[in-house]
Amino acid sequence: MKKKEFKKMIDEIDLRSTVKEQGEIVTQIIHFVGGEKRTYQGIISDTIKQGQFTKFKCENGVMVMINDKNVLMIEVFSE
Repeated sequence: MKKKEFKKMIDEIDLRSTVKEQGEIVTQIIHFVGGEKRTYQGIISDTIKQGQFTKFKCENGVMVMINDKNVLMIEVFSE
């Protein structure tokens, strides 16, 4: 299998994030170490990518990157 074909196959795999089960557009309340909370509305579920940083895009065009090691919990609500 060629590298290009392999990359295409990987890109097409849907890992079915549990967030997607809540809907295409969601609101998340992220609880950080130290007690801080941040609410993000209009998150497009399909854009959520996880790694050292969780990245997602909102309906208003904003891209958010969050360092996972600073997160205690995430609440997810359907919009």
